[in-house]
Amino acid sequence: MAGPHAAPATSDVLDLPAVEAGQDVLVTVPATSANLGPGFDTLGLALTLQDTVRVRTTTSGTTVVRATGEGVAGLPTDERHLVAKSLISTLHHAGRRASGLELDTVNVIPHGRGMGSSAAAIVAGVLAANALLPERERLDAAHLLQWAASIEGHPDNVAPALAGSLAISWESGHAYRSTRVEVHPDVVPVLAVPDLALSTDSARALLPPSVSHRSAAANAGRAALLVHALGQDPSLLFAATQDALHQDFRAQAMLPSATLMRGLRAAGFASTISGAGPSVLTLAVGEAGASAAEDAVRELLGQGDTPQDWRVLRLAVAREGAKVGVHQG
Repeated sequence: MAGPHAAPATSDVLDLPAVEAGQDVLVTVPATSANLGPGFDTLGLALTLQDTVRVRTTTSGTTVVRATGEGVAGLPTDERHLVAKSLISTLHHAGRRASGLELDTVNVIPHGRGMGSSAAAIVAGVLAANALLPERERLDAAHLLQWAASIEGHPDNVAPALAGSLAISWESGHAYRSTRVEVHPDVVPVLAVPDLALSTDSARALLPPSVSHRSAAANAGRAALLVHALGQDPSLLFAATQDALHQDFRAQAMLPSATLMRGLRAAGFASTISGAGPSVLTLAVGEAGASAAEDAVRELLGQGDTPQDWRVLRLAVAREGAKVGVHQG
């Protein structure tokens, strides 16, 4: 989908009109879990764990990023930071620039754990930039999805981050599309998060170039069933989360996670690798089911108390996606 303006060459950036200085906006973006077993590159679930970004426009001529929370060690503190980079590129895409930027980020989403931290950063930058534009120049929802997905390279995390709940994404021609599905209130996501990051690119590199028609057909049926299970009948979640496309191939890159997931499934829990891993997602049914899943995770990891190199998080489905507004106070 073409934007209203092509992104300008670097030499032309200074010729762009600047957005108004003195603006102060706040963006919150939820974590996401993609794939969800058979929904490879198509399904994503928004979770109630969110990053917060405050953006102020200045006349300083520089970009400064101050970050606290998860994964901040070693992150850039200038325009190379992913939130700032996404913000600046979005302004340029819309035919604008900023004379100066100050960003304060509070990272709650674990980095490199298959919980959509990079998508959250991209969505935060894109939405912040859109809010800084004059109202008549702002991008609509379809354009925001297309642009954020083009930065990320795929839509399955940015779509639920933008819209909340469950997002089904696909590519049509050169455009990314997505639709939102309400999730049944009994679905409770339980995450087992290891103290070990994994690159999405590294995990994707383990996938074979093709799979059999039998595997593809099996996955298509389970993915369709998963949409129904999440939206209408959570009792089907165990069968619906069976995957034949990607998890076994990636297991060698995250053996403890794969072992945990298999142990949970052997015990009857609807468990999958979250995104590209290495976190393990269990889609429990009700609070009692979530408690049982937590107990099972702890038992499989260490016969009781959770080992120090794992965290167990009982979350909820985020019914709303990213929010942006004027910072107050």
